Amino acid sequence: MILYDTLRSGNAWKVRLLASLLDIPLERRTLSIDRGDLKQPAFQAIAPLGQVPVLELPDGSHLAESMSILFYLAQGTTWWPADCQTQARVLSWMSFEQEHHMKPLAQLRLHLALHRDRDPMSEEFTRHAEQAKRALELMERQLDRQSAHGWIATSNAPSIADVALYPYTCMAPMGGIALESSPSVRAWLRRIEALPGYQALFPAEPERNHSTQERP
Repeated sequence: MILYDTLRSGNAWKVRLLASLLDIPLERRTLSIDRGDLKQPAFQAIAPLGQVPVLELPDGSHLAESMSILFYLAQGTTWWPADCQTQARVLSWMSFEQEHHMKPLAQLRLHLALHRDRDPMSEEFTRHAEQAKRALELMERQLDRQSAHGWIATSNAPSIADVALYPYTCMAPMGGIALESSPSVRAWLRRIEALPGYQALFPAEPERNHSTQERP
């Protein structure tokens, strides 16, 4: 399968992370937003929403959006629970990630660390910071409710909800959101990073998860 992504896309990282944890090989085609690759007709033809990630399946068809791709890859594995009630809990935390968690954390990282084109004390970015902190507080409370070695939506094994929440939580400090006051979240990050097959944002270079350098 072929994954279309960009160098630092947190949403594409989710897909690469799950594929690596499942030992699913992906051919990576990394595009450039700055070059305008995502606006080219060839990419628009396979990505109606004009954004990464997009996964090309063995039959030549394409799946867009990280949540859909995670769901597809997890079928028949322990990353997608067998019972309906647990599946619903996984979906609820994935919905939380998209609506309340990713949006503020991604904006903070993009504009305060990567582009550095916004004032962190502006009303807009103060609001993003407050929303990000509330999202992490909710995660901290949820993890506290689980066992000491539990996961976001499940107690015994990680699910695609953990994969969905991992990248932007891991990169929260890039946007000025410290994790020192979230011990359960930090322990959960370490559990994910200790899983066999874990893949960093820059493969084989986990120390670059928070990097802003442009080298590949």
